[in-house]
Amino acid sequence: MADIVDTAVNAGSFSTLVAAVKAAGLVDTLKGKGPFTVFAPTDDAFAKLPKGTVDGLLKNIPQLKKILTYHVVSGKVMAADVRKLKFAKTVEGEDVKIDASHGVKINNATVTTPDVGADNGVIHIIDTVLMPA
Repeated sequence: MADIVDTAVNAGSFSTLVAAVKAAGLVDTLKGKGPFTVFAPTDDAFAKLPKGTVDGLLKNIPQLKKILTYHVVSGKVMAADVRKLKFAKTVEGEDVKIDASHGVKINNATVTTPDVGADNGVIHIIDTVLMPA
């Protein structure tokens, strides 16, 4: 098994996320011991953002870091555990809202693939980029 970053790279549908993690200097963190739970937006999720948003974020590293760390929760939270939660505190510091009444939603994002295992945690693939308040 690979760590979270290598798992995302190998999946092939996270090139925007991986580029953002590299630009923000978070590769070493997400390759670290963890465990981490990452709500990983696909390239299609990033494509839904208004035109120019990703380019703008790649030039605004503090804002990019804030958004990326808003997708990470400390600890390994599997789908079975997520279903029992209403909120989860992100590494960024704010909570994400969890709604498991119809599938699983994290704020306004739907978990499309849960429980993608990695050596240092778990990835839940989501269809929308999460934005902190």
